Amino acid sequence: MSFLPATEQLTYLAKGAAEIIPENGLLERLEAARHANRPLRVKAGFDPTAPDLHLGHTVLLRKLKHFQDLGHQVYFLIGDFTGRIGDPTGRSVTRPALTEEEVARNAETYRQQVFKILDPARTKVVFNSEWLGKLNAADMVRLCAKYTVARMLERDDFHKRFAGQQPISIHEFLYPLAQGYDSVALEADVELGGTDQKFNLLVGRELQREYGQASQIVLTMPLLEGLDGVQKMSKSLGNYVGIAEPANVMFGKLMSISDTLMWRYMLLLTDRSEAEIGRLQSEVASGARHPMMLKKELAEEIIAGFHPPAEAHAAREEFERVFQQDALPAELEEFSYEAPLNGSLRMDKVLAELQLAASVSEAARLIKSGAVSVNGERLAQNTLTVTANSELLLKVGKRRFAKLRLR
Repeated sequence: MSFLPATEQLTYLAKGAAEIIPENGLLERLEAARHANRPLRVKAGFDPTAPDLHLGHTVLLRKLKHFQDLGHQVYFLIGDFTGRIGDPTGRSVTRPALTEEEVARNAETYRQQVFKILDPARTKVVFNSEWLGKLNAADMVRLCAKYTVARMLERDDFHKRFAGQQPISIHEFLYPLAQGYDSVALEADVELGGTDQKFNLLVGRELQREYGQASQIVLTMPLLEGLDGVQKMSKSLGNYVGIAEPANVMFGKLMSISDTLMWRYMLLLTDRSEAEIGRLQSEVASGARHPMMLKKELAEEIIAGFHPPAEAHAAREEFERVFQQDALPAELEEFSYEAPLNGSLRMDKVLAELQLAASVSEAARLIKSGAVSVNGERLAQNTLTVTANSELLLKVGKRRFAKLRLR
């Protein structure tokens, strides 16, 4: 097959990247591959620590897809072996290892979701237990002999834990070695990872040299901030947008991001060029474009990558109808609740029980701040007088609606 000139490929691949190591290495590797008329072997590893992918994961997946667009071969590596060690990256304590059952269950979910982005024809899904599971004790000793404890302690999280006299288990040192050995086993030309994975990716370069291979090129991608705009997107922090969530849920979440964060999402989650994004920023700054309209376009564009375009557009129309025209959603959550004998309903307790608020205290806070309304009127106090066989229309916050049937 024919490849684009290496400089054109590099321009496409460098968009949004945090760092390419060595700086000119990717261009040289692209030129060599083009001259040999062979695709690069591009690797990225994912430990199946959580069963669902969110937009933060797709930053890396999209960059893998960019390599595929240019004709290169992607290896989507599921760390079923390393997942049982537990990645210590960014941890102040030892990460619990996964069970084999958890690894298998989460890995299958990954396989079902990644092809929403990646081209199956140019993707090889591999499991690192295929080679790591075959290493015997002598093999592991030889692998460990290729790296020093001093080098391991250069890693930021290990250094901080050591200085703070917090325990570091020996098995945690095996994780970067095992990840690096993955690159040896696959003879990777390029490895992708988040900026927090830089140390592990560089270990791969060194181990490839030790095993007589050309060192892989490392390309790191930024960590995507979650909806709060502060911490990286994480399901455990609740600031995530899941790619398997319904289109209308994704749309509502994306519309909650700040105008500033919108540009970051546009850069890392769409194929818009940096030049186009710069032009749009200028138009918003001059008042020629309203950020709300642009954010709706962005949300629809992102969602169309995971749902049919018609569903993405319907989610936009539903958002506009409900949140800009004060209409009710087309579908309401419905709940049934026993009316109290004295007719006095404690709304903080009700909201918590129906999971319309995270807890009773959180529900009380929402009520006190005026964020809860009943039948279109703001709830002024925690108790509400009700009768059996009646219905209440609840609105909690800006985006949560429900119908409560009292029996």
